[in-house]
Amino acid sequence: MSSIANVTASSEKVTPLGKLWCPFHVTIAATIALFTFFFCGQSIADPDIWWHMRDAQVLVQQHHWVRVDQFSYTVAGTPWVNSEWLSELLFYGIWKLHGVTSLFFGYVVIVELLMIGILVLAYRASDSIKASAVATGWAVVLAVVNFGPRTILLGWACLLALMFVLWKLMKDGDAPLWTVPLIFLLWVNLHGSWLIGLIVFGIVVGSGFVSGTWGKVVAEKWTPGVRRKLLITSVAIVPMLFVNPYGYKEVFYPFDLAFRQKLNVAHVVEWASVNFHEPRGKIVFALLLALLLLALTGRRRWKLAEVGMAGFGLYMSLTYVRFLFPAAILIAPILARQMDFMPRYKREVDRSWVNALFSAALVAAIAWRWPSAKIINDDLAKKMPIGGVQYLQTHMRSDERVFNHYVYGGWMIWSQPSIPTFIDSRTDIFEYKGVLGDYLDAIGLKNSLEIVDRYHVNYILFPSKDDPFTYLIRHTGGWHVVYDDGVSCVFERNQSKG
Repeated sequence: MSSIANVTASSEKVTPLGKLWCPFHVTIAATIALFTFFFCGQSIADPDIWWHMRDAQVLVQQHHWVRVDQFSYTVAGTPWVNSEWLSELLFYGIWKLHGVTSLFFGYVVIVELLMIGILVLAYRASDSIKASAVATGWAVVLAVVNFGPRTILLGWACLLALMFVLWKLMKDGDAPLWTVPLIFLLWVNLHGSWLIGLIVFGIVVGSGFVSGTWGKVVAEKWTPGVRRKLLITSVAIVPMLFVNPYGYKEVFYPFDLAFRQKLNVAHVVEWASVNFHEPRGKIVFALLLALLLLALTGRRRWKLAEVGMAGFGLYMSLTYVRFLFPAAILIAPILARQMDFMPRYKREVDRSWVNALFSAALVAAIAWRWPSAKIINDDLAKKMPIGGVQYLQTHMRSDERVFNHYVYGGWMIWSQPSIPTFIDSRTDIFEYKGVLGDYLDAIGLKNSLEIVDRYHVNYILFPSKDDPFTYLIRHTGGWHVVYDDGVSCVFERNQSKG
């Protein structure tokens, strides 16, 4: 009898993970996939991906990493650290498959895998598929800030992989820690966000060096064996960070961004703090309120590491909109654990055929909504200066210069690299040389005409509508419109060829 009881107990223990992909769980995953796809839109008009793919093309065709600027005339030859070269190769490879359609497909697949990964992580942490679904749905809404064909997604994939290891360590007291240095080896070459992972790793490791109970917060010390493994892992991470094409410069780049690139952080939209008057800010506020209520009324205790990760996640998300995605990865499993009041899934009352039909319907909805190449290209034409850049390529002499909109620089680099940019969204090297400051003054209508004169600009490429700088140039006697397609317009200096 005791042996039967032991077998039963063991079976119940492994059920949440061993039957992760039963029909109901698949339906939940399909629902999250459809919900995620709803937020993906039908666009690949990200301003950064184009110069990223040009970097990758240089590496593939010329067999060397881009180490100096070779795309602009304002900072040409300036040393540059390309901290995302490996991510660029992946997206360039995806593009080479079938152009815009494969780029959209690849980006959506990456996002979908990340969201399903968050669902699985939350389930492993909470053992409740329903609570995990709610937490993941919230995560999707927050993470949408980084949706698009963006290299940063690969950084968040590394954070997610790290969280799987750390949650296994926290829950089981053991984990494949040997994978952590390998994650950082990959991460440092994919994206500069690896520093966030290092901080999270430090929070979890540090929480296990104290013990005690403080209200609903509890901490237990790691066993001597685990402490020894964590020490070895921590030491092994450091040399892995230096295995990159740029050496110590790549390792110190995140600190350069934080302490040197003041204009970048102050003016780029993604570095802004959360605005609680906007829908996204209200969602973040609701999360804060939910976490507070769960902390006060929930039955489950908080591990010290959970408090640290939740606090760090909230700090990141409130300080910079850009970091709502990693905050979602950190907080979703904690939120799922705290929602232990939700009813448990009962397999015995489930109907497999209903789940199968519902899952198929969800997948069919995604297929029906999937955009064609024409839809994607039409969207690009509405957001990128395709016609304006083509006009410049046809009419500009090689010794002439263009003053371009910040968002347009990436497309210029990709579509017509023979036309050097004034500025593009790499931002850092332009700030180092003062070009970013001049650009911000010009578009802020502070000595605008003096700035374009100082750089000996012959052409201006800017949005056709709703831009103060465009309005100024339209009403300035020294310039005239030579191209305008309603998306972008090109101004030529009067008598510039005379």
